[in-house]
Amino acid sequence: MESNNQKINLENRNISLYIKREDLLHPQISGNKFRKLKYNLAQAKRENKQTILTFGGAFSNHILAVAAAGKEQGFKTIGIIRGEELRDKISENPTLRKAKDSGMVFEFFTREMYREKNNLKILEELGNKWGDFYVIPEGGTNELAVKGCEEILTTTDEKFDYICCAVGTGGTISGLINCSKNGQQVLGFPALKGDFLREDICRFASKSNWDLITDYHFGGYAKVTEELILFINEFYQKHKIPLDPIYTGKMMFGIMDLINKNYFPKDSKILVIHTGGLQGITGMNTILKQKKQLQINVYD
Repeated sequence: MESNNQKINLENRNISLYIKREDLLHPQISGNKFRKLKYNLAQAKRENKQTILTFGGAFSNHILAVAAAGKEQGFKTIGIIRGEELRDKISENPTLRKAKDSGMVFEFFTREMYREKNNLKILEELGNKWGDFYVIPEGGTNELAVKGCEEILTTTDEKFDYICCAVGTGGTISGLINCSKNGQQVLGFPALKGDFLREDICRFASKSNWDLITDYHFGGYAKVTEELILFINEFYQKHKIPLDPIYTGKMMFGIMDLINKNYFPKDSKILVIHTGGLQGITGMNTILKQKKQLQINVYD
């Protein structure tokens, strides 16, 4: 078993459960973001681009990863941020503050304008303002990102019956589907409400051996409950693996719940992909503290 596949001990269960620690790939460019950016940055260099422009929310893992990767590889980076409320309060947001420290500059769009971010006219206006740039979409998902995610699984992972991952924009699960082997089932756990992701995944995925488990979004994107936070804290205390509240925490809660409900057949071998995103914990704890609610504690 590869060293980055960490075993989870399940008491009294005839199931083998491992977590692939993609969160340990890089200190700033975490997990699936490292995979998604690999070939996009290589393409930007081939096109002789000096600047990367991308989109995201104020707590976006993707925004911070692009900023860190840009600093590391010599690109200027521009972040188009959803919402104007933090325009003059960057220092109050841990994600944007770190991205700024890595050299990213920001433009804040109203939510109405952000919804039109892929409009050619808006991209043309951004080009007039910022000059020539290479565009990476929100969340980082495109064909090159999927190509990078196809490298997550290795030959030593062929023994697993189920491959599980959290789903945001669908790029990571698409890559996993494409590189999965016959007999393997890929299960995605969406962090958002709704079943619209299936169409997006079908644009990139070449097989049908997958499904979405849509029962564990905890109210929708960036929504949490005390039950979820208790689970994340207890999981860390027991296994010393930190989970984030937006993606991996909800996925892992779902997997453990399905195991308890005997969803997986006896002797199943399950591999869970830890896609990172731990930087978001600081921002979530700030919000929870303001609401005087239980906070996430995944650090010794």
